[in-house]
Amino acid sequence: MSLRAIILSIIVVGLLGYLASLGCYVVGQTQEGLLMRLGQPIATIKEPGLYAKLPFLDTVVVYDRRLLPLEPPLDQIILGDQKRIVVETFSRFRVADPLRFYQSVGSVEQARVNLAQLISSTLRKQLGKVALSALLTPQREAIVKEIRDEAALRARPLGVDLVDVRIRRADLPPETSQAIYDRMSSERVREASDLRAQGFEWAQQIRAEAERDRTVLLSRAQRESQINRGEADAEASRIMAAAYGQDTEFFDLYRALQVYRAGLTVGNPTILLSPSSELMKFFDAPFATRSGGAPTTSTPLTEPSRAAAPAPGDRQP
Repeated sequence: MSLRAIILSIIVVGLLGYLASLGCYVVGQTQEGLLMRLGQPIATIKEPGLYAKLPFLDTVVVYDRRLLPLEPPLDQIILGDQKRIVVETFSRFRVADPLRFYQSVGSVEQARVNLAQLISSTLRKQLGKVALSALLTPQREAIVKEIRDEAALRARPLGVDLVDVRIRRADLPPETSQAIYDRMSSERVREASDLRAQGFEWAQQIRAEAERDRTVLLSRAQRESQINRGEADAEASRIMAAAYGQDTEFFDLYRALQVYRAGLTVGNPTILLSPSSELMKFFDAPFATRSGGAPTTSTPLTEPSRAAAPAPGDRQP
C-alpha cells in the first residue's frame, strides 16, 4: 500500500471512531441519565450500561443517584418566645426523578440553592412556634421530624427526595449571648448583695438579742448576788450579835486582836497610841475572869512609849 492509502485509512478509522463515540454513551452504576434530542428530553435511563444515540442530535445529562450533601449557611431565626438564635443545619438528598429534576432546577448546584431556601423557610415556620427551652429537651427530636417531613414534601415537585434534615447547632447570637451573660452576672451580683444585706441584718439581730440576754443575765446575777450578800451580811451580823451576847468580854478581846492584826501586819508599821485608848486597856490590865475577880496589875508600858503617845485615834507610820 502506498503512503497515501495508509494515511487515508487512518483518517477513516479515526473518523469512524469519533462517530462511534458520538453515537454511544455510558451510564455508570451510581448514575441516571436523561436523553435529550434537540434540547427536549425523550428518555430516562436508570439502568447502568452502554447506550446508543444520534450524533449531533442527541445529548445525555447524567445525574448521581447517591445521597448528596447539603450544608446551607448559618441562619438567624426568631423563636416563638421572641428569642433570636443562630441555626446550622445539614441535609441529605438524592435525585428521585431526573426528568422533573431537569425541568425544575436543571443542575445539582441550582438544586442546592433552591433546597437551602426551602429548608430555611421551613425552619422559620416551625421554630417560630416553639420556645428556646423546647430545643434543649427531648422535644427537639419531634420538632426536627416535623421540619424534615414538611421540607421533604415541598421538595418533591423538584424531583428531589429529601432524605434527612438535622439541626447541627442552635446557639444564641454572639451579641445576644454577651448581653445574656452580662444580665446573668448583674443578677448574681444583685442576689449576692441581697444575701449579704440579709446576713448583716440577721447578724445585727443576733447581736442585739445576745446583748439583751447578756444584760438580763448580768442584772439578774447582780441582783441575786446583792440579795445573797445582804442575806449573808444579815446572817453574819446575827451570828456576831449572838456571839457578843454570850461573852462580851471575849468578843471585845477578839475584835481588839483583829484590829491589832490589821494594823500591825501590813508593812511593819509603828503605831503610837494614848494610854487612855481603848486598844491599850488589854495591856494595862489582864482580861477579867468570868468569876468577877479583881484584875491584876499588868506590866506598865515603857516610859518612852507612853511619852511618845499621841492623841487618841492618831496613827503614824
